[in-house]
Amino acid sequence: MEEDTVDTPEEQLAKQHRKEKKDMQAKIQRMKNAVPKNDKKKRKQLTEDIAKLEADLNLKHEEEFRQLKSTADTKSHKMEDVLNEMEAVKMEDGEQEEIKPLRVTKAQKRRDKKAAQEKERESRIAEAEVQNLQGVRHQEGLILAQKLAQQQLQIKEISSDGHCMFRAIEDQLAQRSQPGLTMSMKELRSRTAEHMRAHADDFLPFLTNPNTGDIYTTDEFEKYCSDVEHTAAWGGQLELRALTQVLHLPIEVIQANSSTIKIGEEFDSKPITLVYMRHAYGLGEHYNSVERLKDPANAEDS
Repeated sequence: MEEDTVDTPEEQLAKQHRKEKKDMQAKIQRMKNAVPKNDKKKRKQLTEDIAKLEADLNLKHEEEFRQLKSTADTKSHKMEDVLNEMEAVKMEDGEQEEIKPLRVTKAQKRRDKKAAQEKERESRIAEAEVQNLQGVRHQEGLILAQKLAQQQLQIKEISSDGHCMFRAIEDQLAQRSQPGLTMSMKELRSRTAEHMRAHADDFLPFLTNPNTGDIYTTDEFEKYCSDVEHTAAWGGQLELRALTQVLHLPIEVIQANSSTIKIGEEFDSKPITLVYMRHAYGLGEHYNSVERLKDPANAEDS
């Protein structure tokens, strides 16, 4: 008969957290059922409440993992002290016991190996959950999700290839389906560079040589514009300013821990909305697009 293995505290907590997430989904389903589908005001509030519930549960889990780690470290030090004392007593008494090894069958070895592999897998899952909950990227995502939910929006992922800002704007324009406003990433880059060249006085004062601190020369500025047009050079606020003029549209950039940046407010139109993430992917800074929040009150449980 195979001997049951005992879960470590980390594995027990990971299982508890998975159960709590499942229970929360059931609670969310009950909340959905309680709100009439034609009550837009209540459904908007429901969406915000669900986002807060999920964020609060993640923060609770993070704190519990942190406390468990602190407790485990303390117990480890105490156990080490006890073992050291026991070893000292054995050496003083000259206690030497010869332990006769027990023969382990091949079947038992296989069971032991399988049990060890399962425990290792559970440990990896628990460790991954700790790292995910404590990661700055995860925390940034939670804050952004709550901010966007207030506007009935959610993040739409854009590939991280150096063109993310331009691709996010390309996506925003495509969502509008407005004649004459659809532009490809390459066209957006070209139009941006063209505008910057034609209005150099508006951009040159903000571009300086990193080695000398001097404002760009004419050649350096042309090189900068050429990179904007033909390479995967990362776009920033200068390029966003140029794009508001090219598109005659305002642009707003939502951030997790800072106020929303608004550019081109002189244009009285619905703004293009981007999300700026400081801790996305391995390279750090990244732009995403947004889309209408998928109404969780209408979504079916997966």
